[in-house]
Amino acid sequence: MKNIKHQNTEEKILDAAKEVFTEEGKAGAKMQMIADRAGINKSLLHYYYRSKDKLFAAVFKFAFGKMASRIFDIFKSDDDFFTQIEKFIENYLSAIIKNPFIPMFILGELNKKHNNIAAELIIKSGVNIDFFEDLVNEQIKKGNIRETNPKKLIINILALCVFPVIAKPLIEPIIFDNDKNAYNEYIKNRKDEITQIIFSQIKP
Repeated sequence: MKNIKHQNTEEKILDAAKEVFTEEGKAGAKMQMIADRAGINKSLLHYYYRSKDKLFAAVFKFAFGKMASRIFDIFKSDDDFFTQIEKFIENYLSAIIKNPFIPMFILGELNKKHNNIAAELIIKSGVNIDFFEDLVNEQIKKGNIRETNPKKLIINILALCVFPVIAKPLIEPIIFDNDKNAYNEYIKNRKDEITQIIFSQIKP
């Protein structure tokens, strides 16, 4: 019973932290906000996570772990390769829009010297880039897609999805004149734009 209660409390904290980090960003989020959202006192929150950085890393691991394997498993489906690409873009873009702290966490870790936490967490989540490379090379051999570098292809897909999300603080005021509806409409149509760009690169 004690272990179940501990697990329930920890999941409650992670769910609350995910909501607060999504709403406020890491800088704006306060441990007291997270404790209040989780329905616990701040002392108990600090018992589980001693700092906001440790909690942020835990939330990333929790959210990314649930998301990553499910999204990359799309490439193991029976769909044709182009449908797999389209579904991957749609699901990945939707996931990071709902969890903007995921790319922000990775970006933050990249700016830290001697710190590979993000890479370690992603590897442990079960993301299998080797499988994707083998799949791309197989499609090339079959003549279904052009000669292309699998590593560059996945980097292009991820970058095209991630940039508009992490750059929202710049894009919304500068490109869309602080019009949230215009930005949201742009994001809504982003999947089709990315799909067209990628298909134009790989279709024979």
